[in-house]
Amino acid sequence: MSVNLSKIPSVDLLRGFVAVGRRMSITLAAGDLFLTQSAVSRQIHGLETALGVKLFERTHRAIRFTPEGEQLFVAADSAMQQLQDALGVLEDNLRRRPVTITSSIGFVGLWLLPRLGAFQAAHPEIEVRISANNQIVDLRKEGLDIAIRYGEERLMPPGASRLFGETVFPVAHPSLGMKRLDSPELIEQSTLLEFEGDTSFAWQWSNWLESQGWAGVKPKSILRFNLYDQLIHAAVAGQGIALGKGQIISPMLADGRLIALPTPRPGPTSNKVYYLIQRDLPASSQTQTLIDWIRTEARITDAAPA
Repeated sequence: MSVNLSKIPSVDLLRGFVAVGRRMSITLAAGDLFLTQSAVSRQIHGLETALGVKLFERTHRAIRFTPEGEQLFVAADSAMQQLQDALGVLEDNLRRRPVTITSSIGFVGLWLLPRLGAFQAAHPEIEVRISANNQIVDLRKEGLDIAIRYGEERLMPPGASRLFGETVFPVAHPSLGMKRLDSPELIEQSTLLEFEGDTSFAWQWSNWLESQGWAGVKPKSILRFNLYDQLIHAAVAGQGIALGKGQIISPMLADGRLIALPTPRPGPTSNKVYYLIQRDLPASSQTQTLIDWIRTEARITDAAPA
């Protein structure tokens, strides 16, 4: 006859009992459980009290099962082993489950992907899945672990951690032959690449021209883009002058694919930042490893001159 589930002693007591039964030693069982001998002894005593029977006979140098203890051990050891096996399968599944990160298409293409190879080389055991999406999605509903979002720092949600800000300035490919953007005549002779995906003040060419005292100056032509990575690729192809995010395009500035074009006066500044949100607190060990790596790379980005 089975007892009611509510009458089954706690798992802690049964775990201590099984550990002692497997080792026939309180000292060795305590080592297995990372507990003190006295703590394991209290677990055995607690289980005996809860059941109302003695489970072990203690001698000067050894312990052995009572008949009741042996009967309970056969069942408890089998049940505990099944639980260990099931938990092992769950842990294996978690280790094999990819860590999924979502961010904007531009951030993924221009900042994350160029760096991700280093993470994979250091952590080949961690599978990463990238969901590039310009829409804000629910992490839990979509099964996502990490999101990197973009917005005003003062509006970051609770629990978000700042990664780095942005510095905006004109950039172009060296083939355009420009070293500076220091006259309205250069604007009139050039194609401006305009990003329509962000209506912030710092991202409007009209505001940049006004900041230089060139309000009303018309460029030769304008190419408009709704995706920032496409705008930057157009700039790298020499199709015009773009407003660049220094922290995002720093590798292109470093290797000469783009050059910064200083202006006579400071231009508009951005109050936007990139920040990280994680779904679970605490995160899984693999997710935390990726988060730590992203934060390290972000600190390098934030500290570099833009």
